[in-house]
Amino acid sequence: MKYLRKLLDLLTIYVPVLLLGGLALGSYWLVKNTPIAQPPALEPLPTNVPDYFMRNFGVRSYDALGKLTSEVFGTELRHYPDTDITDIDNARILSRREGRPLTIATAKRAITNADGSQVQLVGNAVVVREAGRGSDGKALERMEIRSEFLHTYLNTERVVSDKPVTIARGKDSFSGDALSYDNLEGVLELTGRVKGTIYPSAGAKK
Repeated sequence: MKYLRKLLDLLTIYVPVLLLGGLALGSYWLVKNTPIAQPPALEPLPTNVPDYFMRNFGVRSYDALGKLTSEVFGTELRHYPDTDITDIDNARILSRREGRPLTIATAKRAITNADGSQVQLVGNAVVVREAGRGSDGKALERMEIRSEFLHTYLNTERVVSDKPVTIARGKDSFSGDALSYDNLEGVLELTGRVKGTIYPSAGAKK
């Protein structure tokens, strides 16, 4: 996602500067105070330890025309250098794309990969696509997907889960043991114990 890439860009600009500054000072001190000897072996860096974090944060991203494209909020963000993932507590992510309805994702935790193209929503995960119109101009009803785990692929606009899910689309509702949803193709697949309730449309003949 653009907001995470921008955030990481800023951090990768300034964090190395501070680290290199400290390294330069430490190296100067060692040269002045250490006798000539074989260089010591480097100690391995700690793994699975955050190298930076943010608390009670909100990040907004805008396009070249100044239009708001995305927002992300959370109570704490942690970045892990060994896996290059970002972990967000109590995440709320809003995606605004030109010509498409607003999409909102919330969860107790959101885990993103290095380039932000994948987000795993863990714990009370909810993805909502508000009512609006699609890229073809057709009206879209509000749709809500709920599960304890949702894996979203932002570049391809897919949502998958191997946990039980419930879906509400307009007045209709569905549930199943696993989910695969392709927003671009408009294809939703539920597997396992599948149940559904479909109401007739307002224009349907009785």
